[in-house]
Amino acid sequence: MAKLTIADLKKIKEKVQSETALREGGQRAKVTVHMGTCGIAAGARAVMDSLMNEIAEAGVSDVMVTTSGCAGMCSKEPMVTVELIGQEPIIYGTMDANKMRQVFKRHVQLGEVQTMFAMARG
Repeated sequence: MAKLTIADLKKIKEKVQSETALREGGQRAKVTVHMGTCGIAAGARAVMDSLMNEIAEAGVSDVMVTTSGCAGMCSKEPMVTVELIGQEPIIYGTMDANKMRQVFKRHVQLGEVQTMFAMARG
C-alpha cells in the first residue's frame, strides 16, 4: 500500500472541504483524525485511509473529516474524535484500520458508541 504524503492529505482535505462547503453546515457528523507526529508514527495514516474508503464506499456526503495535531495522549494514538449532531463527542484511542471501519459503520452511521474503543466522552 502506498504511503500518503502531505500533498495527498492536503488534496483529501481540500476535496472534503469543497464537498461539504456547498451544504453550508449540512453535515450530521464530524470525524477528526489526530495526526500529530505521534499519531502518524502510531498509524494514523492507515486510520485516515480506512475512514476515507468507508465514506467513499458508503456514498455518504454529510460527514466532515478533519485532522488535528497531537491531543496530548501519545500512548493512546492513533486517536479519533467522533461528533454527531446533538450528542457529546466521543474520543477513541489506539485505533487501527479495522477499528475505524467498525466505528464508522456503527457509530457514525448508526449512532452506536463503540464503548470497547472509547476513551472519553465530551
